[in-house]
Amino acid sequence: MRHISRFILIVGGAGLVWWLAGCGTTRVAGGKAYHVTAYRPHNPSAVRVKVSLATQNIYVMEGDRSLMAVACSVGLPNKPTPRGNFTIYSKQEQKRSGEYGFSVQGNTVVATTSGHAGGHYVGYPMGYWCEFSPGYGFHQGFVHPSPRTHGCIRLHGEAAPKFFALVKIGTPVNIATTQLEDSTIGLKVERVDDSRAPDPDPHIMVSEAAFEKPSGPLLE
Repeated sequence: MRHISRFILIVGGAGLVWWLAGCGTTRVAGGKAYHVTAYRPHNPSAVRVKVSLATQNIYVMEGDRSLMAVACSVGLPNKPTPRGNFTIYSKQEQKRSGEYGFSVQGNTVVATTSGHAGGHYVGYPMGYWCEFSPGYGFHQGFVHPSPRTHGCIRLHGEAAPKFFALVKIGTPVNIATTQLEDSTIGLKVERVDDSRAPDPDPHIMVSEAAFEKPSGPLLE
């Protein structure tokens, strides 16, 4: 099973199933459960997203008001996350990767790519997908201390559904090396590290259970 885990951690389209990344499953400094607070905007049309590549932080802002500030994983140096100004133009709660996933043959499920000749291909779950550039999006997945993806921006399972609830089609996104918020809001962002997460069961990864909805309200 370790080969599946390493494959999942490397690919940019890898999602993290609800029972692994959901509320209370990850611990941060001090041993407390990882929790993200997200505030309901007064004016949804004023919501803006800022991504700092240097700090691997996402800031969801409404003017000077921080609605949510969380750690994320961004692209590797050789597969970087695009820089610039974008807008969210596609949202999908239950999206699967068209490039990385599993080959399913009866009860056998093995990691593969979409071009694999054998079995039935099922893409990795990329829950709460918010696309900002063709092939690039925010989505649920493993979060690491250093850049890890193939260009997508991954949010922990505690944060992804809240981010999805805050943004809408047309929400502006700015991605830069640094953001002004790094020296203020960014200093208080809790770091999360999924690098030691246990192997998810591939049979669950190819099932609808990979897209279990969170319980409780998302925005405060």
